[in-house]
Amino acid sequence: MARFVEPVTLRGRSATLEPLERAHAPALSRAAADGDLWRLWYTSVAPPDRMDEYVDAALDMRERQDAMPFVVRENTSDDIVGCTRYFNVDAKNRRLEIGATWYAKRVQRTPVNTECKLLLLTHAFESLQCIAVEFRTHWFNHASRAAILRLGAKQDGVLRNHQLMPDGSKRDTVVFSILDSEWPAVRQHLRFQLDRPR
Repeated sequence: MARFVEPVTLRGRSATLEPLERAHAPALSRAAADGDLWRLWYTSVAPPDRMDEYVDAALDMRERQDAMPFVVRENTSDDIVGCTRYFNVDAKNRRLEIGATWYAKRVQRTPVNTECKLLLLTHAFESLQCIAVEFRTHWFNHASRAAILRLGAKQDGVLRNHQLMPDGSKRDTVVFSILDSEWPAVRQHLRFQLDRPR
């Protein structure tokens, strides 16, 4: 039986999303090193020397939980500059989450993230016929919370003591979502953002 989320390559003007493979680990290590991303205590970016484990865990999630991890390729340089994934997939209720997203510092605050979200949301709502797409982030990840709001998502609430972090701290998780009824306006907004002169 076909899975709800099958491997797919999503191409845009600035970025391309490709299904994650083990061979991507060295490029992801280089991307994570740009900005020392693993040092942000409220994220789950692997240090460069543990990227193989990170990739293996993401691929295991794909096999056991129907997640779909992607690498992000910057089209102008052809470099892999980060990753993202669909997960918490609920095929029965046509819902999923977009998350585990991170980018090399040099492409942060560029059109890459906006375009990746447009590609992922378009596929979720228009190909998979999702009725809702969620985003979740750590309470203290203020940059991520602001970026999710800029997409046009609305905050649903806060799950307190939702997860235990690797350092033993307890994560309060902020939950956002976009509904299928909201998608046309969000799509228009994201296209407007990408078409604005830089």
